[in-house]
Amino acid sequence: MNPSDAWQAQVHPIDPAVRAGIEAKLAQIEIEHQVRILFACESGSRGWGFASPDSDYDVRFIYAPRLPWYLSVSEQRDVIELPISDVFDVNGWELRKALGLLKKGNATLIEWFDSPVVYQADPLFVADMRAAIERVHLPERTHYHYLHMARKNYREYLQGETVRLKKYLYVLRPLLACLWVSEGRGVAPMRFQDLVDGTVSDPAVRDAIAALLVVKRAAKESEHGPAMPVLNAFIETTLAQLEAAPAPQTPSVDFAPLDDLLLRTVLSGHTG
Repeated sequence: MNPSDAWQAQVHPIDPAVRAGIEAKLAQIEIEHQVRILFACESGSRGWGFASPDSDYDVRFIYAPRLPWYLSVSEQRDVIELPISDVFDVNGWELRKALGLLKKGNATLIEWFDSPVVYQADPLFVADMRAAIERVHLPERTHYHYLHMARKNYREYLQGETVRLKKYLYVLRPLLACLWVSEGRGVAPMRFQDLVDGTVSDPAVRDAIAALLVVKRAAKESEHGPAMPVLNAFIETTLAQLEAAPAPQTPSVDFAPLDDLLLRTVLSGHTG
């Protein structure tokens, strides 16, 4: 089973009461904004697999307005955002906007469709999106996206003797995703453990990551601790290697299927 099909299983990874609350928010969005939510998932620590007890819920969704929205002369708002609270961060992108970002190689959108935590999904749309992602993936752009993120987070958050422990994961996740893409393995998986299993062979580094995950899953988001020399050395060495090596080249890509996907999806919800 694909990770993002797990929502259809009997046991959902999110507490039933929380899940019901999120699904109610999504249903209300559909009514108030007159849209169809095509896909909704977790993006963030709960999707990556290292949530803390006090982690919020980062709910992201793709939606399609009714047909007249696409036939307006005036440009209209293409995002829906609910007020952010201490518990919920819910926002979504209109379908044409999402496909335009996919055409530019947006790695965040790509990750959503591999999320192991899905709240709502149109099966046909999800299958079409996954096929489109494989077809138009731009490895060079995702390589630079992840490399920039890893470098920036490392320089900003992990230079002291005492650091916020969660920041190691916000460096390691894009770093390992960059490794994955640079090795020519296609789209990087969203789950952090899958990245570790596929890219880290040094036992000492694996042990340090495992220990870090134990702390992260048990501690608060703001937990501080001493720097971890094994991980710092691994990060610095890997960054240097990635920066010195040429980025993977992107072959010629035909983006016409994205236009077809937009047209089919919009018309499929038009009832006249």
